[in-house]
Amino acid sequence: MTVWHTHFLNARNSVTRILPEVRTSIRAAISAASDHVELPRMDLVIRTGTEVIPDWGVAGNCPAPGLINLTIDPDRYNPDYVVRTLVHEFHHLIRWDGPGYGKSLGEALVSEGLAGHFVLQVLGGKPDPWDAVNPSQGLARRASNEWSRLGYDHAEWFFGSGKIRKWSGYGLGHRLIAEHLAARPDQTPVTLATARADDFRSAMRSLAKTDGEAPAEDEETPAETSET
Repeated sequence: MTVWHTHFLNARNSVTRILPEVRTSIRAAISAASDHVELPRMDLVIRTGTEVIPDWGVAGNCPAPGLINLTIDPDRYNPDYVVRTLVHEFHHLIRWDGPGYGKSLGEALVSEGLAGHFVLQVLGGKPDPWDAVNPSQGLARRASNEWSRLGYDHAEWFFGSGKIRKWSGYGLGHRLIAEHLAARPDQTPVTLATARADDFRSAMRSLAKTDGEAPAEDEETPAETSET
């Protein structure tokens, strides 16, 4: 049985008008995910705000073991998007109790790719918009070369803050896990939830072989000691 505590940041009553809907969405997400895996104990922190995915009205993150943060724009509340966001974060929650989210580029690609595929395993439908992004030519080869890089720019790879197309990290991670699963039909995002990132490196090399050439400056980069 899943144990969770929900913390509404509601001193100014900003969550009040959507409280029933949020509680219903939380129960729906937990029920759906629990049909596939036993979820760890968790704290859910719910706040309102406008720093959300524009078309979805919600944003989530799982920054530490047992903790999920959810920001919701009450004017754009959509229960389906809230449920999909929570299910995505639930996989991160499970992974935190194994190898963790990770600090290198390769680890982040694996964590996000697995979470996206977990949404499909639990809820079905099409990949979420960020998972459906088609990475530009050469990006898989670059990711293979920079797999162990600790000093990678997460915002650039996943949110498009630099020269990489927005959400490309999610799209590439999704393709990475699809490549891995295609060769191992007996495995699922649940069975792989605590697998080491390096278990997926051969799948990345396969993607890189069919990708264009990466820029010359993107040669193999040794693992760095600094954290992002």
